[in-house]
Amino acid sequence: MELRFGSGYAHSIAADYRITLLGATVDEALSRGDSPRAIWRAICQEFEVPAKLH
Repeated sequence: MELRFGSGYAHSIAADYRITLLGATVDEALSRGDSPRAIWRAICQEFEVPAKLH
C-alpha cells in the first residue's frame, strides 16, 4: 500500500477507510484474520489499482 499511496496516506486508508468488498477497514480485516492477499485484491478493486501493481 505504501508503494501505491505513500506512507502517510496508506496508513490512513488502513485505519479509516471502509473497503466495500471487505465490509471493514484494512486494519479490521487483518484483525479478524482475513488473508492479506484477499485484502490487497479488495483494495485494488476499490481504488482501481492497475493490474501491474497487483
